[in-house]
Amino acid sequence: MSNYAAGLGKPGSGKRRIRDLLNQPDNRVCADCGASDPKWASANIGVFICLKCCGVHRSLGTHISKVLSVTLDEWSDEEVDAMIEIGGNASANSIYEAFVPEGSSKPGPDVSHDQRMRFIRSKYELQEFLKPSLRISSGKCSKKNSAFLTSSLSRKIMDSFRTNSSSKKIFQEGMVEFIGMLKVTVKKGTNLAIRDMMSSDPYVVLNLGKQKLQTTVVNSNLNPVWNQELMLSVPESYGPVKLQVYDYDTFSADDIMGEAEIDIQPLITSAMAFGDPEMFGDMQIGKWLKSHDNPLIDDSIINIVDGKVKQEVQIKLQNVESGELELEMEWLPLDQ
Repeated sequence: MSNYAAGLGKPGSGKRRIRDLLNQPDNRVCADCGASDPKWASANIGVFICLKCCGVHRSLGTHISKVLSVTLDEWSDEEVDAMIEIGGNASANSIYEAFVPEGSSKPGPDVSHDQRMRFIRSKYELQEFLKPSLRISSGKCSKKNSAFLTSSLSRKIMDSFRTNSSSKKIFQEGMVEFIGMLKVTVKKGTNLAIRDMMSSDPYVVLNLGKQKLQTTVVNSNLNPVWNQELMLSVPESYGPVKLQVYDYDTFSADDIMGEAEIDIQPLITSAMAFGDPEMFGDMQIGKWLKSHDNPLIDDSIINIVDGKVKQEVQIKLQNVESGELELEMEWLPLDQ
């Protein structure tokens, strides 16, 4: 459990403690689809979720997910304590999304209801992404038995958090230690490659470690505008963010439209060197230099803007005949 979450364990109003936890950077987006500003939570799972995902959670039944409003519902002390002990979305997702299969990706805020339903059921009810040692086989069982199994799973997961009292945000059972969150805003593409008859239906996929996120599809457009935020948890041992652009096809495999690797070390190193960015005015604090072995079109400047550490990135897609992407990255430390 992090120092931030530990501080929330002090006596006080339950709703205030939940709202304080909600302000943690990883909890500012939905745990299941990445939508901003979630106002609902699954009290027994320990995640904050958006209104659309809330509807799916409710359909699973309270024996799987007990949904409460952060602002409207009354919370028991036990429910508040459980949420705080888990520590937030990044912490819970390190358990529930530890083994997302290759080729599967987390839904974005604008996916269809069916896609949202499939992912959330797989994640919580069917336990398909859990580490095998945490899975509890239920087969076909009654709601009563299912409730018992879900409770057993919750106890096993809670035990995995209680076994470590380090001040860092450590996720047990062989999970990953995270140092912060990376908000990537996929802004737009320019002159992307043609993969259909006259155009393409592009979308962007980001990979970091075992995490895989994607934007929505923009139909029939070689100069798409997304302006879509994707949130990644950054592990202590991190590599580059791997970016791929695909053309969506209904009846065949999606076609690759280029790729690139984004070095996030300059951003993180600069942010950590300056500490709390709210103490500084707007200023440049770092730079990722263009070179022959990276995809940058120009040097990428790292700035403090309105108390936030941000980096504008313009890249030329690799291994493709044409295409450029414009991104913005923002660093969010877990103890912010």
